[in-house]
Amino acid sequence: MSKGNLSLVLRPSLVNSGFTLFELIVTLTVLAVLVMGTIPLMQNAVKREKELRLREDLRLIRSAIDEFHRDTIGACPQGAVPGRSLPPNFGGSNQSDPRSRVVIDDCKMFDTENLDRYPPTLDVLVSGVKIKPRGLNVKTNEIFGDKNATDLNQEKELNKVYLRELPNDPMTGKSDWQFRSSYQPKDSGDWDEINVFDVRSSSEGEALNGEKYSDW
Repeated sequence: MSKGNLSLVLRPSLVNSGFTLFELIVTLTVLAVLVMGTIPLMQNAVKREKELRLREDLRLIRSAIDEFHRDTIGACPQGAVPGRSLPPNFGGSNQSDPRSRVVIDDCKMFDTENLDRYPPTLDVLVSGVKIKPRGLNVKTNEIFGDKNATDLNQEKELNKVYLRELPNDPMTGKSDWQFRSSYQPKDSGDWDEINVFDVRSSSEGEALNGEKYSDW
């Protein structure tokens, strides 16, 4: 066969090459199914990321609350009311936690209702509270440099901050945490505003594991 005849044979095949309408419909259908299948996966990935952030924020806030409470042991031994002494075994034990190297020295926030001495608000953890070294036998050079406790007591008051900032609830995008005091049951509704013993998400949504965020 000559080159001229070969070119005539090939040209029709080149013209007719391509997808038919049926093939296009099948291809688009398959692509649509794949896209629709990946959307839930992407949504779950975003939701899982928010859940991880929520757990971390709750852990961070609760750790700050517990640290504040540890620093109240031995604070203001005469209580917030002048002349009113606290019971000998107030708080269950007079022994301070070895992790606590300072003691809170701001008696104004410990009124007659907040006997458990948890922070009155979360804002206190961010703004900080007045503190002093815990006892004269504390190795203050490990915390405050070369200064001793006597020098520190004669200088300006020391302020301890427990949270750099109050995080937003990842599920609501707002700082609208639900509070519970140490005098309220776990399933309590409204906060009694005595102290902040625990926090939880204000979202009523459900997690990927079926639990409610407000139960975390």
